Amino acid sequence: MSGSIARRVALLLAATSLSLPALAQAAPTDREAELEARLLRLEAEMAAMKADLQQARAERSASSVPDDAVAIEVARAAEAKADAATAKLAALEAKPQADGFKVRGTTYKMGGFVKVVGSVTRFGNGELAGGSLGKEFFLPQQIPVGGAASTDVIGHARQTRLFFSTSTPVAGKELKGHIEFDFALAAAPLGAQRATNAYTPTFRRGFISYGNLLIGQEWTTFQNAAHLPETTDFVGPMDGSIFVRQMMVQYRRPLGGGLDLYLAAENPQTETLTSTSAAMVDNDQDRMPDLIAKLAFKDKTKELHVAGLVRSVSVHSAGTGDSALGFGGTVGGKILFGPNLRHDFRFVASAGRGIGRYFTVGYAPDAIYDRAVADRLNLVSNMAGWASVKLGWTDTLRSTFMAGYQHADYPDTLATPGLANVEAWSVAGNLFWSPVRNLDFGIEYRHAVREVASGLVGKMDRVEMAAKYTF
Repeated sequence: MSGSIARRVALLLAATSLSLPALAQAAPTDREAELEARLLRLEAEMAAMKADLQQARAERSASSVPDDAVAIEVARAAEAKADAATAKLAALEAKPQADGFKVRGTTYKMGGFVKVVGSVTRFGNGELAGGSLGKEFFLPQQIPVGGAASTDVIGHARQTRLFFSTSTPVAGKELKGHIEFDFALAAAPLGAQRATNAYTPTFRRGFISYGNLLIGQEWTTFQNAAHLPETTDFVGPMDGSIFVRQMMVQYRRPLGGGLDLYLAAENPQTETLTSTSAAMVDNDQDRMPDLIAKLAFKDKTKELHVAGLVRSVSVHSAGTGDSALGFGGTVGGKILFGPNLRHDFRFVASAGRGIGRYFTVGYAPDAIYDRAVADRLNLVSNMAGWASVKLGWTDTLRSTFMAGYQHADYPDTLATPGLANVEAWSVAGNLFWSPVRNLDFGIEYRHAVREVASGLVGKMDRVEMAAKYTF
């Protein structure tokens, strides 16, 4: 503003000075009249410039030292802008983001979680050898029996998981691939905890799917892994669970109304004990796949499934052997209830004969087989189940209470080894807090009991804490 005024003054003075010689040569009357007119115009210009200068000073004063009313309005405007920015940020966070990236028509995704676990365990009747998986998550068959009490403290991040998947539209259907691994189930190398805690990645799932057909390694069709409860542990109520991942060819047929039919042929494997040893024997002479059919229903508030399994339990070696028919069934579900459906009830009940390897990572065998005594398979019967209730206290705070049970009945035709697992049960409760999305902190207490054929009992009490970041 001040620069403009100065330029205008300079131009007027120059115009006045240039006109003075001309006025001197004119008639006195004319010169005086013209000079008077020019002076009047100069005075008007000066008055205008003074007014402009005063307005500029007033604006500068008002902007540098606002009064109370102006300050309040400025503060209100700033607060409104901050609220708008916060609301916009929340909307962006809540909005579904692009999932994966696309190259030449194929969508690629990567995800998983980092999970860190620490626990204090008291074994009431013995101790576990170093590197045992039962130190790191609940395996009822590894609860010690027949010894003195021991305490174990351990921390690890071996449950950390990573997966890669692809999806390509082909002829109106999706052709998909999935690869997944973690570090949990490989035996810990001797001395690993001494320095670097280097653990071997272990393959979990790897399959191809096209439309309703799936081929590859996936959770057995005989279970529904999505129904497992939230826990700091690797599985939770392992003693009552069906738990198998294996090679399969699976076909899904939608029946409408939220109902699907699954048919699968899955990899066979027969697990046996002898009459004198409780060490599990892996027999790999199976002659037909395990056959499974499942009906699954899903709607907004519930998921239910019922499945049946038929298999050939088989041992054939050195020109001798035997086969027997194994069979079983399972039913389970998940039911949501409560405000905003924050609570849920989950359950699974299973029973069968000759299907022991499907329960609890082989807590009990499929059969007892002892060629030295009788060249025939003696099938073992199993029953197992678990139930849980999740209570969502708030949107970020929740608890799950769970209980599991399993019992194995051995045949009377052969002696049962004294350390063969007969019964296991557990109860547990936890508290989880999620301060922000994708970040969970949990603490859990579990009490578990194992009983073997000789009558020996082992007890376990564990307090476990976990932190998990899902990405």
